[in-house]
Amino acid sequence: MRGCYRVGGRSARRCFGGNPSAPIDNWQGAARRAFSWEAARAQLHGLPGGGLNIAFEAVDRHAAGPLRDRTALRFVSATAPPLDLSYGELARRTSRFANVLRGLGVGRGDRLFVLAGRIPELYVAVLGALKNGTVVTPLFSAFGPEPIATRINIGEGSVLVTTDALYERKLAKVRDAMPSLKHVLLVAEEGGATGIPGTLDLAALMAAASDEARVEPTMPEDPSLLHFTSGTTGTPKGAIHVHGAVVTHHATGRYALDLHSEDRYWCTADPGWVTGTSYGIIAPLLHGVTSLVDREEFDAQRWYRLLAEERISVWYTAPTAIRMLMKSGAEVARAHAYPELRFIASVGEPLNPEAVWWGKEVLGLPIHDNWWQTETGGIMIANTPAFDIKPGSMGRPLPGIDAFVVEHLEVEGEPPKVRVIDEPGVEGELALRAGWPSMFRGYLNNEVRYRKSFDGELYLSGDLVSRDADGYYWFVGRADDVIKSAGHLIGPFEVESVLMEHPAVAEAGVIGKPDPTVGEVVKAFVSLKTGHAESEALRKDILGHARKRLGAAVAPKEIAFLPVLPRTRSGKIMRRLLKARELGLPEGDTSTLEAGS
Repeated sequence: MRGCYRVGGRSARRCFGGNPSAPIDNWQGAARRAFSWEAARAQLHGLPGGGLNIAFEAVDRHAAGPLRDRTALRFVSATAPPLDLSYGELARRTSRFANVLRGLGVGRGDRLFVLAGRIPELYVAVLGALKNGTVVTPLFSAFGPEPIATRINIGEGSVLVTTDALYERKLAKVRDAMPSLKHVLLVAEEGGATGIPGTLDLAALMAAASDEARVEPTMPEDPSLLHFTSGTTGTPKGAIHVHGAVVTHHATGRYALDLHSEDRYWCTADPGWVTGTSYGIIAPLLHGVTSLVDREEFDAQRWYRLLAEERISVWYTAPTAIRMLMKSGAEVARAHAYPELRFIASVGEPLNPEAVWWGKEVLGLPIHDNWWQTETGGIMIANTPAFDIKPGSMGRPLPGIDAFVVEHLEVEGEPPKVRVIDEPGVEGELALRAGWPSMFRGYLNNEVRYRKSFDGELYLSGDLVSRDADGYYWFVGRADDVIKSAGHLIGPFEVESVLMEHPAVAEAGVIGKPDPTVGEVVKAFVSLKTGHAESEALRKDILGHARKRLGAAVAPKEIAFLPVLPRTRSGKIMRRLLKARELGLPEGDTSTLEAGS
């Protein structure tokens, strides 16, 4: 299939579907040769004295110029009229929030968590805290009490912004389990009350605050964002990002998403997911675009209507959402026209080729996949508007990013090393040369784990890939047991720990089971304590326990009972073996398997 689509200026066109073995195009080579992070930094204003602040670049510099009255954020919902916040109004509200924090004694380097749906207060809190020099962590509102409390405790959060309903439903009972939390600022939603003991009314504090505030003179290496990512063992890891990451957000917004100030942009990701922060809040504001924020959950007909009626020109979504749209049928999409839509991108998990072609057939545009991680802070590899798509591929490294495929070498008596694989078509781990501005600066309170993420100057991603002769990268799988469901990374250890708190569960093992819609669903295998017998009632009770503690986004969708779980002789549950047996795959080396497993 071949076709063309618009990029950049409204008259420029690009074509796709050309010769799959064509050499890397001139744009890619020229852009990479001409690019430097120093030049990219010079495209931003910066603060006096050489400082850099994400909120200033995203909001205040526009509010002081010709974009002051342009709509920055347009909030829509099914139950209320749209709310438009201009860059000028966003600057005033974020300054008020910064002053609220200062009035509470919250300052530079302190940590603020936000737990809310996609409401205006979430965006104001994130940007206002950054303006104040406060480190921000948006949390996914579908999390249950356990993941929320765990992350706040790891991050030693001193302030939480949330709604009255979420606080009463999820946090009131575990408030005492979060000793670092000094202030809870409540937003009253749908007529709710904020007079809950031990909390503060955010609206009242905002009304009393000045809408003028100086931007904290943060430097590029000052912490800005703390994003949590799951691992296979232990607690979630807090990846530390700095204000200098804004340079990557700006550059990738241009190269990977082709953002221009006249665009109307929609990122469907929740800010609790790193994509919803980097590309749902920061990057579009940096480019002066108007961003749509839909407060509702997924609905195919509604999404198509919004694309058409809101005249969206650039759309960034997830493979799970695309597959759900595909299931709803092409006729639903064809009930509307999308004359302004010129670029569609996807991220979170590999996008299968059928979805790329579906976009072209149904919406008139192919869907461009890209790759990055919480740790990278921004898009690293992408199918950009500037060169041909290879459906199913992650794309090619963006300007300023050097990527490699590596293999691990173990030599007796020597520390493990990695070797760069030069031959195309060979599988190995994806590695990136360190030094891009949004590279994470550490795992909070876990320097040992951070150091293990690098081999010399190479960041080791943990993702297995191959690279073809044209420089396109192809995702193979994770090198560990992390589960990818609807774009979210779920650490099996966190789920297993909660399952084992159920009085009937002796041990638990968790895997990701392939699912055509969300990529993977969480499936748990449990063995029961003496005196408990498997039953459907017990299965439902364990599922309910997990959902109450973890939230629907993290809890298992399926539970199977086993007399004993496969373990190594050292006692480690062999998730790999559980997955192989579930999917009918070869079991591989079982020499370390404990007898009877």
